Amino acid sequence: MDSPVDTQLFDIQILDIRHIAGPNMWTYDPVLEALVDIGALEDYPSDRLPGFPQRLGAWLPGLVEHRCSYDERGGFLKRLDEGTWPAHIMEHVTLELQSLAGLSGGFGRARETSNRGVYKVVVTCWQKEVTRSAIEAARDLVLAAIRDDAFDVDAVVRQLRRQSDRLCLGPSTSHIVAAAEARKIPFIRLNDGNLVQIGYGAAQRRIWTAETDCTSAIAEGISRDKQLTRQLLSACGVAVPRGQLVDSADEAWEAAQDLGLPAVVKPSDGNHGRGVFTQLSTREEVEKAYSVAVDEGSGVIVERFIDGLEHRLLIVGGRMVAAARGDIASVVGDGQSTIRELIETQLNSDPRRGSGEDQPLNKVGLDSAAHLEIARQGYADGDAVPAASATVVIQRNGNVAIDCTAEVHPQVAAQASLAARIVGLDIAGIDIVSADIGRPFAETGGAIVEVNAGPGLLMHIKPAEGQPQNVGEAIIGHLFPDNASGRIPIVGVSGSHGTTQTAQLIARILSLHPWKTGLVSTAPAEGPGIITPTRVESTWEQGRKMLLNRAVEAAVIENNVRELLDEGLCYDRCQVGVVTGLDTAETFPDRDIETPDDLRKVLRTQVDVVLPVGAAVLNAEDEIVAGLAELSDGEVLFFSRDAAHPVIAAHLAAGGRAVVLRDQQLLLCHGSESSMLCSTTELPGGCPDTPGCRAHLAAVAAAWALGLDRQAIRAGILHQKQLVAA
Repeated sequence: MDSPVDTQLFDIQILDIRHIAGPNMWTYDPVLEALVDIGALEDYPSDRLPGFPQRLGAWLPGLVEHRCSYDERGGFLKRLDEGTWPAHIMEHVTLELQSLAGLSGGFGRARETSNRGVYKVVVTCWQKEVTRSAIEAARDLVLAAIRDDAFDVDAVVRQLRRQSDRLCLGPSTSHIVAAAEARKIPFIRLNDGNLVQIGYGAAQRRIWTAETDCTSAIAEGISRDKQLTRQLLSACGVAVPRGQLVDSADEAWEAAQDLGLPAVVKPSDGNHGRGVFTQLSTREEVEKAYSVAVDEGSGVIVERFIDGLEHRLLIVGGRMVAAARGDIASVVGDGQSTIRELIETQLNSDPRRGSGEDQPLNKVGLDSAAHLEIARQGYADGDAVPAASATVVIQRNGNVAIDCTAEVHPQVAAQASLAARIVGLDIAGIDIVSADIGRPFAETGGAIVEVNAGPGLLMHIKPAEGQPQNVGEAIIGHLFPDNASGRIPIVGVSGSHGTTQTAQLIARILSLHPWKTGLVSTAPAEGPGIITPTRVESTWEQGRKMLLNRAVEAAVIENNVRELLDEGLCYDRCQVGVVTGLDTAETFPDRDIETPDDLRKVLRTQVDVVLPVGAAVLNAEDEIVAGLAELSDGEVLFFSRDAAHPVIAAHLAAGGRAVVLRDQQLLLCHGSESSMLCSTTELPGGCPDTPGCRAHLAAVAAAWALGLDRQAIRAGILHQKQLVAA
């Protein structure tokens, strides 16, 4: 029987945390890799720590859903009972804390290093500051559970959620990005807010929540000017309420009488419903409304009131894709509570209301419009106490969050689409007042009251009632029609040797295609049609900036082993992944890469990310590299100086493609057929004995894999010889 141990003496130290921002040896997604020293706990797995599994399970009941190596519900808890080590436990606790903070799912691993008690803990990194905080909190939580100390899990989760809300993409932008990911379209976040590039290089598009790079500044300006918008819509036959600009309270009352009571008073360029007053029937109401509205914008509009409920129709690319209906916010008196108290207990207690980005309804407050509303019902202020069962209307607008997409009449949808086109917006929120959105305006007297640029999407993504609408899918379909991928040809080049020359050769061949070709390499090549970045950062950062460049139509990116270990790949997938070779003597002790098998796990990343429509280009003469062929989702092209190499022979017999040397000829082989590209004497320096021979073979194979024809590839190779000669 184990003797009692003083758990207060145990400690867990986080020695280092590394952000690996792209696909890596662990997984396709960005991760944080923490180097963790568990010290004396190496001798105390969880089954030797009395009460620890129970305390951990009680603090984080969601751990029951972690399947772990058993691949069953409760699998991780079974591992806890059987005995597992704190690094592995930290992995699962980090993921669970992120999930509780709203960042569900993800990848996790814990692996021993060559130093006893030191582990690598790797978890999906949704946002590096948030994930770092989660890893550090996981360490503290695990230690507290081991030591039987107090730990406030709820406080930690609240802090992580606040951090996530502040630093991660908002729900609307995340919804659009998720739709892009569902179509395998890559994305890059461009700032700390919601500006996102979707796609790479010349194929990219940009969004800023519900605005796109097609959203015209002129159209946005028109939409902010409500008077101009109404004039344009009216001129084109769209149903709008009659109205006019006014410059004083007296003029507002005169206009209200001329237009017909009841009236609406609102700012000419306000937003979010601020300063909007509806159903005004007396001079006093109109003048009070004017005094508030005039401070909310640069002018005031008086319009004829239209009876009905508010609706918001979302138009994307000329098509209605979602609609939501509003509801009047009211309370019912109990004969004891004030209106202010009733608002809090009956309205604001609803979890759907709040200032959070995932709450579709705003909290109701007693603003000037609400005070006017309750005053017309005979209540002096918010401290009045309504009689039992008396209904008090607090707010008539601003509660649009009930899905009604299926109810919209086609003629109403057509009017909304026309309104967006008239203003010039590719994505627009069309505000409509109608007694019945399922009937044409001609029957209900309904009308379009506003056209909004950059409309909110949350009411459609997460309605307070009704069916959520996949508006992100509609926006991505608008930006990338006809199943466009948002991708440019990317060639990634990895290996222990020859990668720089191979990347340069490929870039020169592609630049003659002609593609404006971006090249990121440790020694960039110069030449017409080749775009190279300023080399002031790591090659990962250079590569990422290359993918931001709208001029780049194809990219060749060298990825050395150190970059793969430290930062991963700068792209998610590539059309062609080249692995030149593996040096079995190469090690990276600081990263615990000590054996050829360790190095293989790093270099396989380049093959793992090859697209199904792409190809892996592999050195057939390197047994370990040739063995990576089974990992490619796409085609495999081998290259070799020996046309009779067994790997080449078997590959061609199976109908594959290869680039080889035979009888002083560079051949393109496909199955039983072959054609000469050039003689070895036409290559710079000759072949096959020069160090650059494999680089030429790999470059030719990469160009062939991209679909370049024989003449274009030959021209690129001969052009390279001319450059060398010069």
